[in-house]
Amino acid sequence: MSLDTLPRAVRSNHRARPPGRRWRSRMDVKAMPYALVSPYFLLFAAFGLFPLAFTLYYSLYDYDLAGTTEWAGLGNYAALLADEDFWNAVTNTVAMFLLATVPQLLLALFLANALNKRFKFRLAIRMSVLLPLVTSVVAVAVVFTQLYARDWGLVNWILSWFGVDSTNWRAERIPSWIAIATMVDWRWTGYNAIIFLAGMQTIPRDLYEAASIDGASRRRQFWQITLPMLRPTMIFVVLNSTIGGLTLFSEPTTFYNGNVDGGSQGQFQTVAMFIVKQGFREFDYGYAAAAAWLLFLLILIGAAINFLFVRRIGGTK
Repeated sequence: MSLDTLPRAVRSNHRARPPGRRWRSRMDVKAMPYALVSPYFLLFAAFGLFPLAFTLYYSLYDYDLAGTTEWAGLGNYAALLADEDFWNAVTNTVAMFLLATVPQLLLALFLANALNKRFKFRLAIRMSVLLPLVTSVVAVAVVFTQLYARDWGLVNWILSWFGVDSTNWRAERIPSWIAIATMVDWRWTGYNAIIFLAGMQTIPRDLYEAASIDGASRRRQFWQITLPMLRPTMIFVVLNSTIGGLTLFSEPTTFYNGNVDGGSQGQFQTVAMFIVKQGFREFDYGYAAAAAWLLFLLILIGAAINFLFVRRIGGTK
């Protein structure tokens, strides 16, 4: 459409508008959306990309507290792959991740399904499941340390009813994994249940009504409707739990009175604790940076495996 075919008022307004104003108007339309979202990318670049690049750079050097650097190439990575303490930390991390995450997600899923029903004081009960999350990690550690105490702990007292001998939960490897896994489950099950519940709230009620008319039981509705429709939420929760489980730090550290050694023999030291120990106690920053990158690769592998597993369970292609 040419300018001459426009109405006279529109033509006069178009001609009267200066070129600079037209340019600013076009820039407002095209550039403003990018300007509005730019703070996120700036923060991500400052606190996400820069630390990644910084640690990758120094993982290739022998870098110590005095600030002296010496090119090491892949020497730090080769030393880590031959370090028994590092592989001990990897084994502990993966074991506690599996012990904590699998029961946690199953409990969260069934808890969310129970909270999705109609009952009295529904809102208050839904909010109460988040109370463990807002509780201080130190308070949680104090309580669970007393529960798993060797001589007077409640857990050993209950196990004694069944003839089980007293267990030193912090001195033995597998018992310490179980104790820390229960701490993680107690804190995060409610959080994941609320996320599952939010996903369930988006499922159309018409599907359940149609299934009820066809004679489907509540159990069959859960397996045939709820789980397939909950697939995107499950993927998010699994990936989020994978990242949190493989970077486990607060619970095992507080379980051992704030010490990053992970027990007298490192029986529950995680990779995150190993990194902190190497970086801030041994002051071997290059070695710690290399361990951080190997942890990053471990998280990527774990997230990819869990993502494919959840997709296979859900039946997606």
